[in-house]
Amino acid sequence: MNLFSNAFGIHERALGVRSQRMEVLARNIANADTPNYKAQDVDFKAMLKEVKTEYLTATNEKHFAGIQEGPDNGMRFRTPFNSSFDGNTVEMNVEQAQYGKAASEYQATLQFLENRIGGLRKALRGE
Repeated sequence: MNLFSNAFGIHERALGVRSQRMEVLARNIANADTPNYKAQDVDFKAMLKEVKTEYLTATNEKHFAGIQEGPDNGMRFRTPFNSSFDGNTVEMNVEQAQYGKAASEYQATLQFLENRIGGLRKALRGE
């Protein structure tokens, strides 16, 4: 691990995953009228599964037994509440709500990293 991985911890990877989720949700919204398009979403826990074991230590090998599964890309297809006659599973109100939630989570992670960087600056200045 390098200096920044130690300083930022899991939040560096979390910011990338949140950014990817916003891209997937934007793609869903863009394809709302595409026949047979299947809406997708990113499973945040699955994406950070391998990173979690890097930053956490266990006193017993059985503590993270559920995490030691095979690789998972975190992409999931969304099950619609109301089916469409053209096979499209995008529901605009759901996608917009999820995008708003994802944007606020992205901002929160970004704010945490900005605060961490500010703390590092103060430490380097000797304040």
